[in-house]
Amino acid sequence: MATPAPPITADIETAPASRITLDGQIQWGGLLLGPRTPYEIDRQGLTGWEDLPDADTTDADRPTTHGAWPGTQYARPRRITGQVWVLPAPGTDPALALRELRRALALADTQQWLAVRVHGETLAVRARLVQRVLPADRSLVAQGVGRVTVQWLATDPRRYAVEARRLITGPPQPGTGLAWPLTWPLVWGLPTVDGNLTAVDDGSAPAHPVIAFRGPCSQPVVVNHTTGRRLRYLIDLGANDELVVDTADGSVTLNGTASRRHTAAPDSSPEELFTLEPGTNALAFRPRTAAPEATLAVSWRSAEW
Repeated sequence: MATPAPPITADIETAPASRITLDGQIQWGGLLLGPRTPYEIDRQGLTGWEDLPDADTTDADRPTTHGAWPGTQYARPRRITGQVWVLPAPGTDPALALRELRRALALADTQQWLAVRVHGETLAVRARLVQRVLPADRSLVAQGVGRVTVQWLATDPRRYAVEARRLITGPPQPGTGLAWPLTWPLVWGLPTVDGNLTAVDDGSAPAHPVIAFRGPCSQPVVVNHTTGRRLRYLIDLGANDELVVDTADGSVTLNGTASRRHTAAPDSSPEELFTLEPGTNALAFRPRTAAPEATLAVSWRSAEW
């Protein structure tokens, strides 16, 4: 039986949409933009947010006839552009609003959450700021009012649900068997744990889960019966060992430090191809041997194009 765990929550300063309360608000890291802030969104809103990202294809031209053989499509990074009005509140120092904006809209190597709420739905991407244009015109100099053009680049073009999900199960356990004395109808008993999970991606894009195997078990395996893909590792895990597979970046880490990607079995799918498809995914934890204390944990966010 799958056991639902509490939603995954991050630090309030880095969690997606931790400050969003109204439609039309945008949160970039810890900075809130939009209604009831000194930074109003221009009426043109955002471009690139609801658009499909550009895609590369592996189509191959037909050499002896018209057209091409259809291949796979891979989405390119998502570019999001918006115009924001800097409107300091009456009686406040305009320099404070400008300094806060400069600190938030600065170049950085690391990505952070960009979250947008539309009609009660909040989605977020991991992005970096790539452009900030704020003319030092008469309005800015005299009143601190200006229109800044901002552009972000999300290397992963998918937009994610704010709330992460996590499910845990143990290995399959035998049932209780027949009760004595026998009575009709016979009740054969049910397994206390069946090792199965149902992971639902509510979005329109495939989601990459984080898989965590905890021992004691040998050759941990998770199978997605919906896609037919599996992850299997030729490794023994002790009671305090945890093997974490991040299918987004393809890493396989033992106890948070040592890479164990090389332990993947020949019949194991490439980690990056193990996804949760939109809709219901039937997962199964099937280690070769396992103690009842062993677990499989699956964490993910629903993904949208």
